[in-house]
Formats: sequence, C-alpha cells, structure tokens
Amino acid sequence: MPETDYQTDYLIIGAGALGLGFADQILTETDASLIIVDRHHAPGGHWNDAYPFVRLHQPSAFYGVGSRDLGSNQIDGSGINKGYYELASGAEVQTYFERLVKDRFLPSGRVRYLPLCEFREDGSIHSLASGKVFQVAVKKKIVDATFFNTAVPSVCPPAYEYASGVKLVPPNDLPREIEHHKHFTIVGGGKTGMDVAVWLLGNGVDQSAIRWIVPRDSWLINRETTQPGDQFYARFLGAKATQLECCARAESVEHLFELLERQGQLLRIDKNVRPTMYHNATIAPAEVELLAHIKDVIRLGRVERIGNTGIELQRGDVPAIENSLYIDCSASAISRRTNRQVFDGKTITIQMIRAGLFSLSASVIAHVEANYESDDEKNHLCMPLMMPNADTDWLVLNRAEGEILRRWSADKALRNWVGSHRLAGASLRSPDIEQTEAIKAIKLRIRDASEAAAANLDRLLNTLESAE
Repeated sequence: MPETDYQTDYLIIGAGALGLGFADQILTETDASLIIVDRHHAPGGHWNDAYPFVRLHQPSAFYGVGSRDLGSNQIDGSGINKGYYELASGAEVQTYFERLVKDRFLPSGRVRYLPLCEFREDGSIHSLASGKVFQVAVKKKIVDATFFNTAVPSVCPPAYEYASGVKLVPPNDLPREIEHHKHFTIVGGGKTGMDVAVWLLGNGVDQSAIRWIVPRDSWLINRETTQPGDQFYARFLGAKATQLECCARAESVEHLFELLERQGQLLRIDKNVRPTMYHNATIAPAEVELLAHIKDVIRLGRVERIGNTGIELQRGDVPAIENSLYIDCSASAISRRTNRQVFDGKTITIQMIRAGLFSLSASVIAHVEANYESDDEKNHLCMPLMMPNADTDWLVLNRAEGEILRRWSADKALRNWVGSHRLAGASLRSPDIEQTEAIKAIKLRIRDASEAAAANLDRLLNTLESAE
C-alpha cells in the first residue's frame, strides 16, 4: 500500500462534539479502528471559531463524551448562573477535546486524527496544509458528523448589506472593541445575541447604550428544569411530568404555551410579546431578568441593509445611532435540513435523537451501531428529531421525542444503558434516589399523563395542519 494510503473500520468526518462523541463510544465498546478527519487545525469543531466569552447553555454534565467528565461538576456560587451546575467556557471545551484526543484516542493505537484535512466525494482525503491526497479503504462505515453544519458569526458573513462607514464586527471582536465605543447595536435575537447582551450588561454597559434588533422573539427553556444531580432530580424529572400534564390539559396551542410558561417550563424575555421562535435554547431566569432591562428593541423583521444614517428592515426603517458598534449575531448556528436515516448501508449520519442533547445522541448512535444488527432495528431506535425553528415546533419535537422514549423503554437493555450514561446526568445521580417516595410519585405522574399528552398533542398538531 502506498505511504499516503490508509485502512480503517470507521472514517469519521468531523472532529466536533458529535464526531468525537461517536468515536469515544466506539472506542469503549469495540476493538474497531477509526480515522477522524476535520478541516480545523484542532479538535472541537465550531468551538475553534466561537467568541471568547461563549459558554455552554446546558450543564457541563450533559456535554462532551461518555468516558470522561467535562469540568469538575461544581455548582456556581456567583454570577448569572449562581446556584446551578457549571457551564463550561469555550476555552474549557476546546482544552477538553484536545486532551481527549491526546490522552485517550491517540495512545489507544486505534485512532488516526487528521486535522486540516477535507473528505471529498470521491472518497479521498485532501490535506489543506500540504495538498497531499490520501486514499482510504473503509471496511465498515463512513460516519458523517457534519450534518448540522454548525456555524458561528466569525466564519459566516452577514446576509445583509452594510455601508462602508458602518463598524460591524462578530462577537469575537467585541472584547477588543468595547473600550472604543459608547453605543452598541446587536443584530440578531437568538442565543448568540442574548449572550452578547448579557456580556455587555455584565461588563457595566448601561442598557440605554444598547439597541437590540430582534427579528423574532423566542421561547426559552428554563435552565432550572435541566439540572442534574440528586438535589435537583425531583425538579428535573418533575419538569417532564409537568410538561406532559400541560400537553394533556391544553385546549389550544396558545393555551399550551400559557400553561408551560405559568408552570415555569418555558421563559420569554418580554411578557408583552408573543414569541414565534423556538430553538431549544436554555437560559437562566436571572439572564431573562437582565435582558428585560434593554428597552430599545427593534422588532421589524430581519435587517436588509445598514446604512450610515438608517437601518432598513423587512417591515420598516429606523434611524441609525451615530458611531454605534454593530455586533453581528445573525448567523443561524445550525442548518435546518431534512432529516436522513441515521443508518443507511455504509453510511451513518449523526443527528439529534434526544432533544437538545447532541452529545448523548452521538453516544447512543455509536452504542446502537456496536450492539444491534440490522439497519431497520438501528433506525427504529435512532429516529432523528427535527431541529426546531417556529414556536409550534415545540409540539412537533416533544411529540416525536415521546415516541423515541417509548421505543427505548421497550428495550430494557438500551433503557438501562442510557439511564446509566454520564451524558444522561447519571454520574451526578445516586442510584438510591430512584427508590425514594418523591421520585416514585413523579414517575407515576409521568406514566399517568403520557398517553393523554400524546393524544392531545396529535390533536393540536392536526389543528395546526388544518389551519395551513
């Protein structure tokens, strides 16, 4: 075989959280060999391009790979996340993945990591650094861990025009620019825009010096309901019971969101604005309270052009504020594409099979690959969930996830495996807590509400389809 050629059992395209999570689980459960190819110079995928003050939106306990903890599983004692489990910073995530590859993958002798390389449709690998072309013989599967095409503003140019005199930067540049500006205009209403607003306010910028262009308001997951660990378990599990009960009781879609908000399951920043967006974003109540202080919020749709004297938006124009620094947060983090079968012959396409839990999804897909035979059986257990966009997608997503959990529950071995996995929060939960009377009572609520919730969600979704 020529020097530049390789053989491997699995060729994994993408060294982000999904690709590394899949690789880690395969390494744990099989004796397979793996090649991991990525365009970035270091493992971590989009974390290489993220802004310096970015943090996970979910507790670190739910992120990374199954074989090792991310962070120290501490509860924050100060700051906007006070009282909740730590949220790893972008730098911590990058270091975590770098150490994973260096300390676990490469010493195994079964993993070859090829950074600054690109996989081509003809099956070859091209080095972006040297220009060399590698031919690879894949004995088992090609694993596509790039399906979501995760993007951040630093590598995604804005979709709108802006005049030459306008100072427009990605969030990455904000720490360098903040001292040179007295006013800031945030372009984008998603979680990146929220992160920027919280960062500005947290660094002493007065709310009157911030303008926020929000094309659509969003429903947000209450971080209080997503905490792992024994002390939060009743709240964590109870959130599932409460959501099912809300789904069972709701008379209409509007009534469902009213119930979910009233029960503290979903949050919104402005109580006077009905959100039309849902992206699975998680936020702490203290962040919502802080963001609500910003009063100069422009809700006229997406930006079409930023001029020196005015801003053109889909539903109207507003005057520009002189010398304002524009921070572009308009990039859509995850591409919303039509789902594929996860298992399709010689190809595995990693997708979200538990809502919001991407790392767990990758690990489950790898576990199913290692332990089940036919594609039909594997796809039955790994049904991809849609990436939500509109508010009503909350219903679609939760109805589909209910079906996934039903399938997993019917497979005792898989149910027990997932329940004991680190990325399901098991490492912070003692086995004894499952036997407490409080937890047993919550599980009864879940059992009693599940069937009615599924039936009513079907009815509400049919109502939506009829109205289209």
